[in-house]
Amino acid sequence: MKSIHSWLDEYGESHQNATNKTIHWICVPSIMISLLGLLWAIPVPQAFANVGPLLNWATIFIVAATLYYLALSPQLAFGMLPVVAGMLAVNYLIWLAVGSYIWLVALVIFAAAWVGQFVGHNIEGKKPSFLKDVQFLLIGPLWLMSFIYRSVGIKY
Repeated sequence: MKSIHSWLDEYGESHQNATNKTIHWICVPSIMISLLGLLWAIPVPQAFANVGPLLNWATIFIVAATLYYLALSPQLAFGMLPVVAGMLAVNYLIWLAVGSYIWLVALVIFAAAWVGQFVGHNIEGKKPSFLKDVQFLLIGPLWLMSFIYRSVGIKY
């Protein structure tokens, strides 16, 4: 398994342009929120449905992603916990507002954010990293978190 530093360095190679970086600060969290919303909309088996609205495919995905993050960098994984909790909270509020139409709100955000990502990469002049390895879809959020960590002097 590659080290977190290898992943972040490789991801950073196609994210040098300041405009592209700014776009990523907006679009990566938007994509995460919308992906969780799309996953939230997928019905869970009836046995799990009785547990409540917070046990859904989005929370299951977050558990799996967190395990992956822990394997790469426990420090960054712990930093991501309040972020993903906030993203789940946003989706919970959307779900409260629109119910089963959460998928539609999530789909609009997802499409708009990906358009933004491709605009950023067009400006950068480099292809998105996930076209090389799909794991980069999970590295993007850690790449942003690594900037926060470095700005406050936390090692990862």
